[in-house]
Amino acid sequence: MTEKEVPTAMETSEKTAPPNEAPEKEAFQFLLFGKYSYQGIIVREEGMKPYINLQPKFVIDSSGVYSNKPFGKVNVSIVERLINTMMKSRKYTGKKMKAYKVVRDAFDIIYERTKTNPIQVFVDAIINSSPKEEITRLQYGGVSVPKAVDSSVYRRVSVSIRNIVKGAIEAPKNKNNSIAHALANEIILASKGDPNSFAVAKKSEVERIASSAR
Repeated sequence: MTEKEVPTAMETSEKTAPPNEAPEKEAFQFLLFGKYSYQGIIVREEGMKPYINLQPKFVIDSSGVYSNKPFGKVNVSIVERLINTMMKSRKYTGKKMKAYKVVRDAFDIIYERTKTNPIQVFVDAIINSSPKEEITRLQYGGVSVPKAVDSSVYRRVSVSIRNIVKGAIEAPKNKNNSIAHALANEIILASKGDPNSFAVAKKSEVERIASSAR
């Protein structure tokens, strides 16, 4: 080796010296069912953002902390609200793990069909199937008169989730169409605003009746 080829002490130290700053570690994030990220989810309707809880959580179970509290559902994850609404049906009453597995399988089916984050699809389904108007009954003497009223955003979210679950439970089932498939199909149709969705059809019906009662 010639004199020019021999590396100097400074060059050797530059190659062997560790970097001044270690590479930053990626921020840990909770994934829904260990698969789906809460980041980047868009709530298209500005007024509904405070009522759709997308805060990442390691365990989807609030253990009834917010029950019997005014507007307590706002603090509950939107996915847990879907699971809890499933438990209100006759088949899943008191069976949270069974309802949890149905929702998990439904979200997997949604991802397989749409190649989109199922959380985003579910949020879109809520927005498209939430009625903006409903009717109430006013008593005038012995006569009951229907009157159109605006629905609060808090109620709109609850009614939408309830109708999505009801549409999935009442859908015809067979060996190739389980409750998870029915729920996934209902959410996908509602996210597109398809009138074949039970929740979207129910919204249209309620708003039509309210429009005639103005």
